[in-house]
Amino acid sequence: MGTLSLSLSLLKFYKPFFFSSIPHFTRPILFRSINNKKKLLSSSSFSCFSSSVGQSQPLTANSTFASKSEGQNLKAPSPELWLHNTMSKKRELLRPKVESKVGMYVCGVTAYDLSHIGHARVYVNFDLLFRYLKHLGYEVSYVRNFTDVDDKIIARANELGEDPISLSQRYCEEFCQDMITLNCLTPSVEPKVSEHMPQIIDMIEKILNNGYAYIVDGDVYYSVEKFPEYGKLSGRDLEDNRAGERVAVDSRKKHPADFALWKCAKSGEPFWESPWGPGRPGWHIECSAMSATYLGYSFDIHGGGVDLVFPHHENEIAQSCAACNKSDISLWVHNGFVTVDSEKMSKSLGNFFTIRQVVDIYHPLALRYFLMGAHYQSPINYSIIQLESASDRIFYIYETLHECESFLNQHDQTVRKDSIPPDTANIIDNFHNVFVTSMSDDLHTPVVLSGLADPLKSINDLLHTRQGKKRQFRIESLAALEKSIRNVLTILGLLPTSYSKVLQQLREKALKRANLTEDEILQKIEERAAARIQKEYAKSDAIRKDLAVVGITLMDSPNGTTWRPTIPLHLQEQQNNAP
Repeated sequence: MGTLSLSLSLLKFYKPFFFSSIPHFTRPILFRSINNKKKLLSSSSFSCFSSSVGQSQPLTANSTFASKSEGQNLKAPSPELWLHNTMSKKRELLRPKVESKVGMYVCGVTAYDLSHIGHARVYVNFDLLFRYLKHLGYEVSYVRNFTDVDDKIIARANELGEDPISLSQRYCEEFCQDMITLNCLTPSVEPKVSEHMPQIIDMIEKILNNGYAYIVDGDVYYSVEKFPEYGKLSGRDLEDNRAGERVAVDSRKKHPADFALWKCAKSGEPFWESPWGPGRPGWHIECSAMSATYLGYSFDIHGGGVDLVFPHHENEIAQSCAACNKSDISLWVHNGFVTVDSEKMSKSLGNFFTIRQVVDIYHPLALRYFLMGAHYQSPINYSIIQLESASDRIFYIYETLHECESFLNQHDQTVRKDSIPPDTANIIDNFHNVFVTSMSDDLHTPVVLSGLADPLKSINDLLHTRQGKKRQFRIESLAALEKSIRNVLTILGLLPTSYSKVLQQLREKALKRANLTEDEILQKIEERAAARIQKEYAKSDAIRKDLAVVGITLMDSPNGTTWRPTIPLHLQEQQNNAP
């Protein structure tokens, strides 16, 4: 698509048909745009991960992961959800505006390049919130937009000699693939700026008519001085605000912080017709218009990275309130920055990593686990040791569950008893309570991940220790423990389609990082076995250490020697010596 021109009369024609005034929560069908044509999709069409997520059992205050033994009556915590509200600077209880339904808008990517690990953190975080809300029983309308009309897109397209809309469409598709890779559920709807010009223009007209904006030579600017509450989200004073990100310095503006709602057309750029002449929207207006379109002016959660608090979300509030004085978002939720080796991630510093670059050598579920290893509000430091640790941990988790699954498959389910021993029931109940309490307290995922330790240890004890093998109701205990862990992994988006398949994938990633093939490792195992037979223990130890240096550990057993990935030796030493 080259230069775009859409007549105002055509825009007006589309508006009543394209989006009605039906409350968003009662719409049985959602709109998705494909190739500029509107296609109706049922809500069940939006899950691109149904095959890999699995079905979890409801985990509430009145249920446990597995049936308790007789006499157990532990009180579980309430499944209320508290989230930190950037507006009030404190945790607040989620109180949906419509009972049993939640509307959530998350600002999406500007599609001009491959997405990086900072994007991964934002969308894994809100995918987790989306999943947990669904788990609690809410009907969730999750809207995540694409910015496909923007200065950065135009600049990149000019560099490549490509049409801006085509370039953006390509990177929208690449982003969707990255989200599938990270096991993120598809939002309810993913609107694009280029397909919502009628709604954007309509909102700008409302803002103008209400006296909050002015026109200068075909540009439309929002007048921040007209909105006394400007700065209430970020806590910034108006006099401290100057032209910020994506806000050009312009002497025609009444105040330096005034920002563009509409930009007049420039030569060679895509444009749309409007009452103020041909042009395109400013950055901030798009989210106000699209959130209002799908969720109304009053909804429950608006989210994004902390870098969006100012100016983007501050300006969104100003715009939405100017267009409708009943505009009200209950909770503003923001995740922290990602640093790389304790430095800000930046292309200029050479520490900028795309999602593709990371998952080329680490499993996507290791990246997802790493991102959940810190509370979403806190900054998170990306480093090789952190990714290695996450990879090592999920290998242990999936290996334990795979061994448990294999053992259970060898035993007839029909002969299992309904009860489990009190100590197993206590482990499961404690894990359940840790999960519900931590997730409902502002999504404290690090505590949940730590809570996996006890049930995993119990499984390993039952499978491998002499005492565990003699336990009464051993099979029943293993089945209940595996189910409890599987349910939590499903809610966290960490459940693979197959334990054996993900273990093989983790091995392949480890081989790639070690620059070895499996045949080469097996050859080393044979050389080490021969050295041990010859009592050449120094050589045997050297082979083991050489492999450990590159992240391969050897495990000896009566059945022979096998290998598994591990944290490279020098990183283990670094980790052990850390203060």
